[in-house]
Amino acid sequence: MTSSKQEIVLLEQVSALQQAEKTITEHSVLNYIHAATSANTRRAYQADIRHFIQCGGLLPASSDCIIRYLEQQAMRLNPRTLVRKLTSLKNWHLSQGFVDPTASLGVRKTMKGIRHVHGKPKNKALPLTLAVLLKWVDYLKSSSRLIDIRNNALLQIGFFGAFRRSELVAIQWEHIRWLPEGIEILIPRSKTDQAGEGQFCAIPYGNKALCAVNALQVWREHSPDQNGFVFKQIGKEGYIKTETIKPNQVNIIIKTIAKACNMQDIYLYRSHSMRRGFATEASKKGASFSAIMRQGRWQHEATVLGYIEEGKRFDNNAVSHLFNI
Repeated sequence: MTSSKQEIVLLEQVSALQQAEKTITEHSVLNYIHAATSANTRRAYQADIRHFIQCGGLLPASSDCIIRYLEQQAMRLNPRTLVRKLTSLKNWHLSQGFVDPTASLGVRKTMKGIRHVHGKPKNKALPLTLAVLLKWVDYLKSSSRLIDIRNNALLQIGFFGAFRRSELVAIQWEHIRWLPEGIEILIPRSKTDQAGEGQFCAIPYGNKALCAVNALQVWREHSPDQNGFVFKQIGKEGYIKTETIKPNQVNIIIKTIAKACNMQDIYLYRSHSMRRGFATEASKKGASFSAIMRQGRWQHEATVLGYIEEGKRFDNNAVSHLFNI
């Protein structure tokens, strides 16, 4: 082989190697970018992008196209939903290397106008009080159905552990340590722990009326397979499946229990009611702010303070003083 041919072959080999390294690097970077976002967030982004396209939007989009989309959806969607969709569109464009069309002055002014015209208070989840929790638990304990035994454990673990629904459905039997004082539950990954460093939630024994540990123990005794997910789906025939319940099913379970117990404002009870309710009820019973923060694994103090303050609207209410003359 001549010297010139050897040089050509060598250059081709170097080029192929560089291309392979580039492909590997790009693949690794995409994997890391993918891992930086939670599965729930990715699903929401994908749904938002699909909705934009279904409504006639083209990608990549111009600012004018985004404005037309906002005008089209302003009467149909809540302003908070539109803000989330803008975030999804922004992230899609930036991740693909395009300029963010949602950052234009026109888009920002349009969104501001939509908020002023169509903005309305958020329907927040109603906090689950101890009195209501007791009523629900009594209802569930009166039943011998597998689904009610499971739901009793889910409800009490969710409340006393101040779990997010995504954390609750991800609990596995292997994550639970049974101790003389109660149980410790490992949370391998959560909304505030995307890096997977892991957190522990301790739940002590309660009393005869309310005890998350005993409720979980009863469910454990009725579970033939004590491996894998704790809160597995139950088929129509009454058998326990291997798959865990889905996060959105927790909302359905909560509303079903609320309806069975003849609660008012059923639509305001959802999975977040357990987490909010824990914060307000624990504060009323004298738990320290730091203890509440620790149990719920909250990162932002303002969030918990908001829950507590909303739960104390009738405490030392100025109107009450008018009748103490």
